[in-house]
Amino acid sequence: MLLLGMKSLELLTRKSGKLKMLLTEHFCKTQGPCVCLCTSSYLRSKKKKENGYEQVDQERYMNLVRSVTSSKASPQTPETLFEEDNLIYGPVSKFKPPVKDVEAKIPKNWVPLINSNKRTLPPNSDRKHLLKIGLQRHKVPSVTSVLQQTMPLDQAFYLKRWKQRMILALGKDGFAEYTKNILLQGKLFHAALESVFLSEEVPLKEPEKDTTASGYLASVQHILRDISGVKALESAVHHETLHYSGLVDCVAEYRGQLCVIDWKTSEKSKPYLRNTFDNPLQVAAYTGAINHDANYDFQVHCGLIVVSYKDGSPAHPHFMDSDLCSQYWNKWLLRLEEYTEKEKNNNAIETS
Repeated sequence: MLLLGMKSLELLTRKSGKLKMLLTEHFCKTQGPCVCLCTSSYLRSKKKKENGYEQVDQERYMNLVRSVTSSKASPQTPETLFEEDNLIYGPVSKFKPPVKDVEAKIPKNWVPLINSNKRTLPPNSDRKHLLKIGLQRHKVPSVTSVLQQTMPLDQAFYLKRWKQRMILALGKDGFAEYTKNILLQGKLFHAALESVFLSEEVPLKEPEKDTTASGYLASVQHILRDISGVKALESAVHHETLHYSGLVDCVAEYRGQLCVIDWKTSEKSKPYLRNTFDNPLQVAAYTGAINHDANYDFQVHCGLIVVSYKDGSPAHPHFMDSDLCSQYWNKWLLRLEEYTEKEKNNNAIETS
């Protein structure tokens, strides 16, 4: 291209020897840096360099843009980190990647949920005395301990994140008080339910002293109407083969099906069984324990999780038929084996 340009200029300036000499002298100098020619119109049209942050959605990321473009850097705190995290990435995604080969896992020490040596009570069968066995301090793990020690990593992450947020909002002392009140409300609710079942009447109004549990009781009114034939209340269970224990809230008939019933309180709506996390495993564990505990002369095939709400909103009942209980029973056995393996490893480390 350069040579073509030279020839054109030479043709145009053939009659002007002086201009030809100047051009020849200019282009025949020893090679140096390439020089780019530009016109004055180009210089005038050249725009000012734009700031990259001007392309950002100012309204959506106002705080972030201000913090980046400002000359004064504000100190980072846990609160601002959480705010920026939500601002940039949005709320934590609860999408779980597909877990491979979970269905194929079979417990090594498999024990059936149903005990063939025990009888199954017919529907609407009555008992003269309710079972209320005190919890003995066995040298065996509790169902709650096993589930806590083998909690899945994603579930543990969300629990830890929730705890951090609550501590940021309430402080350590405030969070401790909040946890204490939650436990107290649960105890009062269970005590109120026990009074209802022992009196065999569903009270329309609770005494003034029980106002803490009144909202939860109002929440479960429609479910209490479907419960009858109570067999056990706040009664301890012990699996004599697998060696674990627990405390069952209630064993009663729900719509004609004998169930292990677990009463739960919640501040958040839980309309689906999957919202109850490990509660189905807990119910399955209690069911298996009853079926293999000599203190109970009957066995159970079904379960029921009732999630009640303090504001009196209708509770959500989650019924678990025999097939569903069997599925969660297998998952419970896997968690129990995981717990046993961890305990063996910890004991080996301590003795070494």
